Order: sequence, then structure tokens, then C-alpha cells
Amino acid sequence: FDLAGQRLFICALGNNTVEVLDLRKGTQVHSITGLGAPQGVGYAPEFNRLFVANDKGGVCNIYDGKSFEAVGELRFEDDADNVRYDEASQKIYVGFGGGGIAVVNARDGKLVSSIKLSAHPEAFQLEKNGSRIFVNVPNSRHVAVIARDKGEVVARWKTDLALANFPMALDEADHRLFVGCRLPSRLVVLNTDSGN
Repeated sequence: FDLAGQRLFICALGNNTVEVLDLRKGTQVHSITGLGAPQGVGYAPEFNRLFVANDKGGVCNIYDGKSFEAVGELRFEDDADNVRYDEASQKIYVGFGGGGIAVVNARDGKLVSSIKLSAHPEAFQLEKNGSRIFVNVPNSRHVAVIARDKGEVVARWKTDLALANFPMALDEADHRLFVGCRLPSRLVVLNTDSGN
């Protein structure tokens, strides 16, 4: 979401595009084409850069946020997935492959580091008032807790018998993490202070 420009960026996975919507006018204003099953998109307003993670090929494309011209790309082993932007550190985080979170400098699009996970990350959320990243790792049946300052996993919270856990949301004010599961259809709620 581009707050200043009132634009919304949407991954149209089945279309292999990212759609750009003007929220003031309620219209589509641009379509970025030629992508490989885009899974996640992040916008860094300070640099007017758009980062798009693609399942096919594991590529994260980087675009100028005004012209939508390609200005770079990052290649991961496969399945680049969710993208998050940390405004405070000006870093982009990209989930990818068999188990990793890439840390990217938003200013120049360069890979800074990578954080190893036990399996592919399906979703993750960044604390705004803290330094943790909560990562949903369904094939390992847990949520990994990463300390951004250390660049490593510091805890693993089990999701018990719930499987196929994909979406997640963070309620930072009330210290709750919500994880949506398909088998069985269930919402798992974890306390971010204890993991219970």
C-alpha cells in the first residue's frame, strides 16, 4: 500500500501480474506483466521501490514505483513468497525456498543476509514496536520467532495438531498472533509474550 499516493498493489497470482489500483479514483491504473506466479509485494515509499516475490523461479523483481520499470532482481533458490517492509531499518524481508527469510536493503536492492528456517515460510509478520519476526512454518508445524537484531531463530512455538497453517495476522497491542489452519479448519491464537 502506498499511503501518500493512495495506491494499492495486488498480486494477481493466476494472471502472473501485479495490479496497481488508484484508491482515490477506484480504478486500475497499471498492470505489471510477465511475472511468475507473484506471491508477495512490498513497497518502500522512501525509495519509491516495489518488490515482487515470484513462486516460479524464486525471483524477487524490483521496480521503480512511478514508471514501473524494472530496476533490479534478486534470485533465490525457489518459491519466493511473502514480502514485508520494515520502515525503521529500511529493510525488505522475503520468505523463500526450502526455508529462509532474506534481508534486503531497500535503498539499493542488495541482499544483506539470510535467516535459516527448518522449512518453507508461508507467512510472516514483523513487530513494529519490537524486534521480532513471527514466521509460519507449516511443514515443521510451528511458528518460528526470529530476533531481527541477532538474525536468528530464538524460539519455536508449536501449532499442535493444526495442519496446513498458512495465513497469519499480528495484534501487537494485545500480544496475540493469529494463525489460520486448514486441517482442521481452525484459528490458532498464540500469546506473543509466551507462545502459548
